[in-house]
Amino acid sequence: MDPQVVAVHSSAWHNFSKTTCDSITLLEGLGVEGDAHCGVTVQHRSRVAADPSQPNMRQVHLIHVELFDALRKSDHSVAPGDLGENITTRDIDLLALPVGTRLHFGLAVVTITGLRNPCQQINDFQPGLLKHVVKTDSEGDVVRLTGVMGIVSRGGSVAAGDSIHVELPPTPHLPLTRV
Repeated sequence: MDPQVVAVHSSAWHNFSKTTCDSITLLEGLGVEGDAHCGVTVQHRSRVAADPSQPNMRQVHLIHVELFDALRKSDHSVAPGDLGENITTRDIDLLALPVGTRLHFGLAVVTITGLRNPCQQINDFQPGLLKHVVKTDSEGDVVRLTGVMGIVSRGGSVAAGDSIHVELPPTPHLPLTRV
């Protein structure tokens, strides 16, 4: 199947979860219009506290709906928007994409910058959830499952049902790391 948008979300406040919307508007170089994380420089509170002049490499958060399906098997009920993502996707392995992948949503383009680094707030949302979204593989490497972050390379509107076109960057492909 072709990758598609399942749902879109935004919140003007620094809440953990985001409200599902009919559509969101991506603003080039800024993020989601009206979202608390929209801006040229970092907007995540912990990052602002460390250095408010850092560039915002986390303008848009995307999670694959397949993660929610897997979490249900672990008795965790998580719905689109619950983990604070702006775009919930289907039929695209977000975590396997290389750095610099461009996701096209009609006219809008999001360039993937890295992995979301989940924090303790996930356990505050649902006790025990963090151990299901951050794991250690057989080689001792940390595996983060809570989606990817990106920057808006071209603005436009995104809505549920939109198709996603994946444009890989030139080789060599670099694996995603946390941002």
